[in-house]
Amino acid sequence: MSGYQAPEDLEYAQALVKLAPREAQAFLGLKKAAERADGLIPPKYRELMSMAVALTTQCAYCIDVHSRNALKEGATREEMAETVFIAAALRAGAAVGHGLLAMRLFDEAVSAQAGES
Repeated sequence: MSGYQAPEDLEYAQALVKLAPREAQAFLGLKKAAERADGLIPPKYRELMSMAVALTTQCAYCIDVHSRNALKEGATREEMAETVFIAAALRAGAAVGHGLLAMRLFDEAVSAQAGES
């Protein structure tokens, strides 16, 4: 089997849109709204935000597209580097947040096990 997430996979985008046109148009409309140039958030910041989300969702295709878009919108290597670490910190924070849930569920299991004894 060939590797996953190859840049060539993007060639399937048009076929995917044709196979589910209504859903694709809804998605593309949302994408267009997120990437619009006339919003209060400037395009460069929109691209850096998109990059942060792409990093946390680990979407290789999104990282590819938004890194190039960020460059086109004037982002620097330093801004990209900061975006990487901001995304990393938030992803780590989410792990801690889920850790709080894990601790509560563990304590509930301990209580339930004690009640069975």
